[in-house]
Amino acid sequence: MDKAIVVKNLTRIYRKGKESFLALNGISFDVNWGEIFGFLGPNGAGKTTTIKILSTLLYPTSGRAFVGGFDVLSEVQKIREIINLVSGGESAGYGILTVKEALWMFSQFYGIPNKIANERIEYYLKLVDMWDARSTLLNRLSTGMMQKINLVRGLITDPKILFLDEPTIGLDVEAARTIRNIVSKWVKEKPMRTVLLTTHYMAEADELCDRIAIINKGKIVALDTPENLKSSISSEKYFEIETMLLSKETSEEIKNFLDDLGIACSIKHDFESNRSIINISLPEERMIANVIQKIVETQKDILTLRKIEPTLEDVFIKLVGKRLEDEEES
Repeated sequence: MDKAIVVKNLTRIYRKGKESFLALNGISFDVNWGEIFGFLGPNGAGKTTTIKILSTLLYPTSGRAFVGGFDVLSEVQKIREIINLVSGGESAGYGILTVKEALWMFSQFYGIPNKIANERIEYYLKLVDMWDARSTLLNRLSTGMMQKINLVRGLITDPKILFLDEPTIGLDVEAARTIRNIVSKWVKEKPMRTVLLTTHYMAEADELCDRIAIINKGKIVALDTPENLKSSISSEKYFEIETMLLSKETSEEIKNFLDDLGIACSIKHDFESNRSIINISLPEERMIANVIQKIVETQKDILTLRKIEPTLEDVFIKLVGKRLEDEEES
């Protein structure tokens, strides 16, 4: 199959007694071989249900799904041979085992020969800077170390398709950066390697993902590249201009000038730093030249000029109505 994952009109209904809950409402999407595909959404949107279906842990109520060209309903074993699943925050194995013993045990579940398994364990433990901890019991590991071991567990089987469910949740900045770098490098090493990633960190999705789907209330509400998603929310161009402190009269003069051009603006004054910040929204980027000329005519030097790009968080808020990180706090 020319796609790593194909989902067609997938529906999942949970039933408890006479009550039912529609977790997935006919979603469709595909994932290309060799890409990192982001799957974002608030809690309860359907992310985990989708991953469980694609990783053969749950049957759909209706619709079709193919992973590596295999049907999730009729070719379960073939799918399991080419995938792996890593969930952030879960245990990497039995606490009484050492790091190396736990990883070797998981390699044997996939029938990997001893020599190859040990070579991969050494390679990936060194990659995550955990080789010196290979004889440490799992129950002695910190959260960050456990997350690294979880990732190694997912990589040593050399899957074609890797499901990463919140792989950096709860990690410090440096540990999260290490995991992102490893995932990015791993995908690029072989052309067929593919990742489906869920994350609550928008910057992480923006950095890693080739394309992103946003799901809300069981429906996919957007699917595109990060760049296209960000540019889709507004045709306006935003700039921030910092000048020396503007007087009330000068501020009014600049505002009136911009109003005449149909340019929205706001001006904030920081009397402690003796600076003024002008935020403007332009229908066309070339109009920034007129704005700069007017400010210079007021005999105020422009200290900084910065174009403000929309973020994935802006996209998410517009589509879902709240920040993704707010889910963690609720």
